[in-house]
Amino acid sequence: AREEDLALAHELLEVAEGLLEAGVGVAIDVTRAQSQVATVRAQLLASQHRAEISDLTLRRTLRLPDGADLDLVDDLESLPVESLPGEQEAIARALDQRSDLSAAEAYQTAARQTVRTTRAGRLPSLSASIDEGYYGRHFDHLLNTYSWSLRLSIPLFDGFDRSSRVREQEARVREIGYRIDDLEEEVSFQIRQSILGLGAAQEQAAAAAERLRLAELEVSQEEERLRAGVTGTADVVRAAMRLNEARTARLNALAAVQTSRVGLASAMGTVALLP
Repeated sequence: AREEDLALAHELLEVAEGLLEAGVGVAIDVTRAQSQVATVRAQLLASQHRAEISDLTLRRTLRLPDGADLDLVDDLESLPVESLPGEQEAIARALDQRSDLSAAEAYQTAARQTVRTTRAGRLPSLSASIDEGYYGRHFDHLLNTYSWSLRLSIPLFDGFDRSSRVREQEARVREIGYRIDDLEEEVSFQIRQSILGLGAAQEQAAAAAERLRLAELEVSQEEERLRAGVTGTADVVRAAMRLNEARTARLNALAAVQTSRVGLASAMGTVALLP
């Protein structure tokens, strides 16, 4: 976008210099055009610097080795959102695929199993043991010895230790249940918020595209007036500045759409599959 702005600024400068040489322009128009070229060149340098920093950040995030090739095959406009997923469908998928929710449910299952195990300690237990061997002073005169036992253990009183542990573990199960309920509500909120945000970002992108179209039309018309000698470069420069802003707004809107897509995919638990 800044390269296109710079090309336009150079074009306006050439027009202003041509009108001045033809005797139908004034020096102030050339000065304004030169100032616009300098301004846009500074913006271009700043954009190039931000692009280099973004490239380094991406390589660091991907843990790419130095000198590795990085080819971005898509741009902001190459990933359009054809249709938004239904709210209930997205919530159902999120509840099924969110790893944090699955982990909480696994903790709850383990806590319930612990409660059942503790309660099972009240049941009688039966154990058997067999010990068989040999006894004697000499190897050729050994006596066979053995011991068999059968034990039945019936827990009668444990100082209420088991009951207190059961109550404590049941409280843990309820606590995890409350956490799961809260997490499900949070997931539903995130999904609704992400869908609304994505829809708004799409509308803003469409509005920014219309603004860009009108700004380009305005610059074209002002250039025609300048070449016809009915206006100076001031109007064209102002139109070019508005075009600069429109291009930036369009890029920001497209970036917001892609960011919203990532946010919705994250809320649904499917970051690798954008909506």
